[in-house]
Amino acid sequence: MKRSELLKSEGYWIAKIQTDLYRELRSFMEKNHMNSAQLAKYLNCSKGYVSQLLNGNFDHKISKLVKLSLAMGKVPVLEYKELSSSLHDEESQPVLRTTKACSTRRKTAPVI
Repeated sequence: MKRSELLKSEGYWIAKIQTDLYRELRSFMEKNHMNSAQLAKYLNCSKGYVSQLLNGNFDHKISKLVKLSLAMGKVPVLEYKELSSSLHDEESQPVLRTTKACSTRRKTAPVI
């Protein structure tokens, strides 16, 4: 698949949002010296749900994304851009490869 085709796929953008949330959660856990059980307690959710979050096996409602973001003291920022502009912006960025551990964790399109 060509990069321009990838950037037009729903899977790419869903995976990007999932990966961004994963990075924010990991950063929050490290900053607050939390393990996954402590994060579950902090978020008032099950350990299984936190496991899903950290394994990338989720597809959130917008309301859940907002709730998780606010719990970390962050706000999600959603921006709408023209696809052609986004293709140009994304294609000018270097491609970052995921490690084998990361790629086995993801069930959707590759992420840059």
